[in-house]
Amino acid sequence: MPDLIHDGDSAAAVSSLRSAVMLLGRRLKHQRVDESLSPTEMSVLGTLARCGSATPGELARKEHVQPPSMTRIVALLEAKGLVRLEPHPDDRRQKMVSRTEQAEAMLAESRDKRNAWLADLAEGLDEEEWEKLRAAAPVLEKLAHL
Repeated sequence: MPDLIHDGDSAAAVSSLRSAVMLLGRRLKHQRVDESLSPTEMSVLGTLARCGSATPGELARKEHVQPPSMTRIVALLEAKGLVRLEPHPDDRRQKMVSRTEQAEAMLAESRDKRNAWLADLAEGLDEEEWEKLRAAAPVLEKLAHL
């Protein structure tokens, strides 16, 4: 593997990838179903969808926020009917946060809207570009989870 920062071509590719991912990410964030939820609240719901129920502390670590901030976020989501707090199975001092059916439906609708937007955008690619993007998707997925 070359030195991606100091090799000129690799550094340019890294910079281009960073810029493109950031721009697409920002544009995708605007394709929301529920404008009343913050990006952080949507992210917490997405984490619960991917990882299942979690304690507020676990969510704080996964979302890279402080525990008191996560406590506030969970309270807001609970007030909106998007999460519920249940007793922890092993530790009565803790609570487990899980998403509600309302959250699942909202996440599915949001995912469908973003997928449709991205598919419409991809219509502007030619066949060769689309094949390259399809081939790159698993690599980008891996990179996102490293």
